[in-house]
Amino acid sequence: MADIDIPPHILELERAAWAEQQAGALTLATAEAVQAAYRRHGVSGVSRLEMEMATKKAVRHPADEQPGA
Repeated sequence: MADIDIPPHILELERAAWAEQQAGALTLATAEAVQAAYRRHGVSGVSRLEMEMATKKAVRHPADEQPGA
């Protein structure tokens, strides 16, 4: 996957959602906030799905993003 510049606010929302998921306590409000951020964020050449996949990978598998990992 190509390098995608993920806005910090989307990373923060996804981290909050992932933490709630790991605790078994994901709320509808958190899930909606994350999805709304993906829908609002329009980047030329980057689809909403590509942005979401890159963000989830960065949040859930941070070691994959480091050089030499």
